[in-house]
Amino acid sequence: MDRKYSGITVGLFFLCLFLAAGMVVSAFVLSGTVEKVKLANQTITVKGFAQKQVTSDVATWSGQITVRAPELVEASKKLEQDREKVIAYFEEHGVAPKNLALSGVVTMPRYKRTTEGFETNEIDHYELRQTVTLGSRDVQLVAELARSSSRLLGEGVEFFAYAPQYFYSRLEEAKIELLGEATKNAGQRALQLAEGSGGSVGALRSASQGVFQITQPFSTDVEDYGMYDTSTIEKAIKAVVTIQYTIR
Repeated sequence: MDRKYSGITVGLFFLCLFLAAGMVVSAFVLSGTVEKVKLANQTITVKGFAQKQVTSDVATWSGQITVRAPELVEASKKLEQDREKVIAYFEEHGVAPKNLALSGVVTMPRYKRTTEGFETNEIDHYELRQTVTLGSRDVQLVAELARSSSRLLGEGVEFFAYAPQYFYSRLEEAKIELLGEATKNAGQRALQLAEGSGGSVGALRSASQGVFQITQPFSTDVEDYGMYDTSTIEKAIKAVVTIQYTIR
């Protein structure tokens, strides 16, 4: 054979060998990529939900006494008289004075104004304020006190009643219980989705807890950082978890 053609033949042989090796390597890399994609898709992410109705077992309520008088001594005497009327109101409902918390007295001089509405340096009268607060496990009593406190106005007491606040003292226990129920709910959802697509649920891959929402019953209100509604005695505690499972 001509040496020229012999050299070409050998060159073609090594070229073909190189191309074949490249195809094998490419196939191996490609097959590995496909396998990773396939494995990455063998998971399912679901949300689990649980809810519990509870009744508040702790309540707090506050009201503010306000008096006004031209002289500070007169205002102080008037505040003492009105405070005694408020304490008597609580005692009539079975609340001992020792169970009441009294804030410090806030004293504010009020100045006269000109006909144009500008404040002068001359004191017109003094305004004194004091807050009375009750905390109790008798939530129904607190609710009744708040409802009927307007009678103090009829006795000449300027009493501003704040809205009572209701709390649930076993909240942490309820949260743990709800997390377990929400996790079970997530597993049931994953099972339904997997079986519907011809697969089965495998091991748990990851789990994360959402924020708790404590709302009025039947409320759909939510907040990004969770909420705690204290306006009602009856409450709904809601928990959400996000769980990822492998799929076989």
